[in-house]
Amino acid sequence: MTRIKRGYIARRRRTKIRLFASTFRGAHSRLTRTITQQKMRALVSAHRDRGKQKRNFRRLWITRINAVIRENRENGVSYSYSRLIHDLYKRQLLLNRKILAQLAISNRNCLYMISNEILK
Repeated sequence: MTRIKRGYIARRRRTKIRLFASTFRGAHSRLTRTITQQKMRALVSAHRDRGKQKRNFRRLWITRINAVIRENRENGVSYSYSRLIHDLYKRQLLLNRKILAQLAISNRNCLYMISNEILK
């Protein structure tokens, strides 16, 4: 019987995994078994950290808004983030936290005007 050479499918699968792990260090980019383990680990971390990133950005926006709102005490009235958001919902103004944080950084006077209008 003549010798039958193996096909290319397994090799193609392994090279695809190697391309994914080509920037990893040491055996994690050279040995097929550790490459597959590290690929699974990397994908799990990426999935977990996408949710964490959303939480972290929301915390950052809330902190920025709160800092700027507490800074504005022209009227002698202390105003906080929680009261601002509560009043926004009562007035049915649809401004999300990302937009409010951008206003707090780039154009504080605009955010002050919004908060003063809500107080009235």
